[in-house]
Amino acid sequence: MPRALLSVYDKRGLIDFATQLHELGFELVASGGTQRAIREAGLAVTPIESITGSSEMLGGRVKTLHPAIHAPILARDTADDLEELRAAGYEPINIVVCNLYPFQETVANPATTLQDAVENIDIGGVALLRAAAKNFLHVAVVCSPSDYPRVAADLQEHGALDLAIRRQLAVKAFAHTRDYDTAIHAYLSHEMAPALETDALPPQLSTGGQQVEALRYGENPHQSAAYYSRGTATGPLGGTLLSGKQLSYNNILDLDAAWRAVSTFETPTVVLVKHLTPCGIATNETLAGAFPLALASDPVSAFGGVVAVNRLVDVDFAEALGALFVEAIAAPAFSEDALSRLSTTRRNCRLLRIPSKYDGSEIEMRTVHRGFLAQRADIGDPEHAQFKTVSKRSPSPTEMQALRFAWKAVQHVKSNAIVIANTHATLGIGGGLPSRVDAVRLAVEKAGTRANGAVLASDAFFPFADGVEAAAQAGITAIIQPGGSIRDNEVIEVADQSGIALIFTGIRHFRH
Repeated sequence: MPRALLSVYDKRGLIDFATQLHELGFELVASGGTQRAIREAGLAVTPIESITGSSEMLGGRVKTLHPAIHAPILARDTADDLEELRAAGYEPINIVVCNLYPFQETVANPATTLQDAVENIDIGGVALLRAAAKNFLHVAVVCSPSDYPRVAADLQEHGALDLAIRRQLAVKAFAHTRDYDTAIHAYLSHEMAPALETDALPPQLSTGGQQVEALRYGENPHQSAAYYSRGTATGPLGGTLLSGKQLSYNNILDLDAAWRAVSTFETPTVVLVKHLTPCGIATNETLAGAFPLALASDPVSAFGGVVAVNRLVDVDFAEALGALFVEAIAAPAFSEDALSRLSTTRRNCRLLRIPSKYDGSEIEMRTVHRGFLAQRADIGDPEHAQFKTVSKRSPSPTEMQALRFAWKAVQHVKSNAIVIANTHATLGIGGGLPSRVDAVRLAVEKAGTRANGAVLASDAFFPFADGVEAAAQAGITAIIQPGGSIRDNEVIEVADQSGIALIFTGIRHFRH
C-alpha cells in the first residue's frame, strides 16, 4: 500500500485531498494538528509517533525529525535501499504533503516580538520538503494547497505521478523553502541593524520575492512582466487596488515615484508624475486647493500621468480633477463618496489605497548586467546638513520658505534636476537632461513669466556659471544648490552681479 505523509499548517483543502488519497488506496500518516483534523473527518490515519516510537517533544518542536520518517522519504527504488529500510522495519513514503509555519505573515505584523518570530521558524517542515524534493525521482512533494486538485486528478487518471510532474513539484518546493529562508534571513538581519553602522550594507543581501500578479506586459507590449512582493503577498506598493483596470508595469513605476515624493511632505500635498519624474508638486490647506497649483506647473505633461496625495481623497478633490485624464491615483484613503464618484466617472482610472507612507527603510536595488546595485534610500538631507548663504545678499524669509520647498521637491526629479518654485508650488521643472543649463532653460520655459520673482533649486552643483545666468535672465531671485564645483567662485560672482541670494547645502541629491 502506498503511503502519504501529511504535515501542514495551512489546512485549506486538506480534508478533500486526504479523502481522495484514501480512496486511491494510500495509507495516511500525519502529525499533530494535521492528524487530529484528518481523524475528526472520519478518515483512518496513522499518527507519526506510532511510526517513530517517540512522542512529540519540546512543545511540538520535534515531531518528524526521525530516521523512521526521513529514511522512507529519502530511500531510492534500489534493492540496497529497500533492503535497508526493511531491515530497520521501515516502509517507503511515496508522497509528502507539507507546508510551513507562517513566518512571513507573522513578521509582517509590526507588533510581532523577536520571540514570536523565532517560534514561527519551521524546522521539521523544511526538512520534510527538502528531503522529498531531493528524492523527486522516487517521491512526490506537494507544498501548496493549490496543487491538490491537479495531483489528485493525475493520480486518479494514471495511478501515479510521472517524473515531469514530480520534478515540477520539487522545483516549487525548493522555491518555497528558499523564499522561507530568505524571509528569515532578511528579518533577523533587520533585527540586527541597530548594532550595525547606520549606513552599513550586509555582506549577504536577501532579495527574495513572491509573485503577486502577472502583468499584461512590461514597459512595451513585447516584454513580459510581473509584480513581486518582498514580504507577504500584498498588492503593488503594499496597497489595495480599489477601482479601475489592472495596474501596468509603467503605472507601478510612476506611482512609486509619486508616492516617494508625496510621503516627504507633511502638509496636504499633491504630486503629479509622468515618466518617473514629477511635473507638478504643490501644498495647500486642502488637496482640492493644492491640485490646481500642481497642475499649473506643467498641465501638458500632466495629461496621462499619475497622481499621489498624502491625505484622504474626498469629493472636493475628485471634483478638482476636472477633465484631466490621469492613469492612476494613490492615496492613504478614499472617502466613500469620492470612491463612488471616481469609480463611476473614471472607470479605467486605477485607485490605489496605500496605508503607509514611504519611509526609506528598505534597501534600494537596481539590476545591472550580471549583477545588481544596492544602496540606502535618499530620504532627504542628513542631520549634519546646513544651509549656508554664500552670496552678498541673504534670502528674505519668503524666499527662504520657497527655497526649502524647492529643495525638497528637486530631490524627486530625475537628474540633472532643476525646480523653479514659490513657497507652496513648483512653477517649472526641468529634469532627466544630460546638461544642467538645458535643465534650467526647460524649467524656465515651463514656468514662463511666473519665473520672475521665483526661486530655483538644483539637485547638484552648477559646473559653470551659465545655469545661474539663465536663471537671472528669467528673473529668479534666489537659488539653492549643493555647491562644491571648482567654479563655485564664478557662480557666486554671477549671483552677486544679478542680486541673487545663493544658498549652498553641501548635500547632493542625484536621482538617476
